Amino acid sequence: MTDAYTVLARCYDRLTADVDYETWADYVERHFRRSKRPVRSVVELGCGTGSLTALLARRGYRMTAVDLSPDMLALADQKCEGLGALFLCQDMSRLALLDRADAVISCLDSVNYVTRPAALRRTFQHVYQSLAPGGLFLFDVKTPAALEGADGQTYLDEDDGLFCVWRGEYSPRRRICGYGLDLFLREADGSWSRGGEYHEEYAYTPRELEDFLREAGFTHIKVYGDKTMSAPREGAARIFLAARKDF
Repeated sequence: MTDAYTVLARCYDRLTADVDYETWADYVERHFRRSKRPVRSVVELGCGTGSLTALLARRGYRMTAVDLSPDMLALADQKCEGLGALFLCQDMSRLALLDRADAVISCLDSVNYVTRPAALRRTFQHVYQSLAPGGLFLFDVKTPAALEGADGQTYLDEDDGLFCVWRGEYSPRRRICGYGLDLFLREADGSWSRGGEYHEEYAYTPRELEDFLREAGFTHIKVYGDKTMSAPREGAARIFLAARKDF
């Protein structure tokens, strides 16, 4: 297995073609409109190949996008050419910005990929420091129920030149869901190449996340269902948390 998002970067957009980024952008903007502080500058943590970054940049936001994978950032930079977005290769638990932002967002369960609670606490502290007074922090996570449910599951994705097998395994003791990936890609000469990666996500509870946010200094913390403006339902697979830095 190679480092995460080295092989996967080449086919990430093909594997996530079913993700409705327009709906994600619409939902993020609903929170922006509710923000006490007008949102013009936005930092996106775990930006991946920049699909959401590009959408929000086209809607007029000054985007700073952060990711740990140079391969993903290279694709994001190409996708956002001419949109004025700034890309930073950083570990989100060591986030360092030149200017404070009106909002920080993290989507598509990027927060779950911070698999050490101490590192996530540092992440929230850096986010708080990176926000202007009144700034908004919005992120989503897969719930423990969703990650536990992935145990023993096999997922297949394929198109004419791509075949991907994901296998999930959940460790209750570690509270980690590991995904082993086998990727088969058809090259330009018609031959096939094979690569593999291993990813892990941590099962954070809503209570833990709220405690980490309060510890970092955030107030007015609310938990929402998957792209809704109401409380999550019992057994929800994905939830959102929104928190504010006081003026």
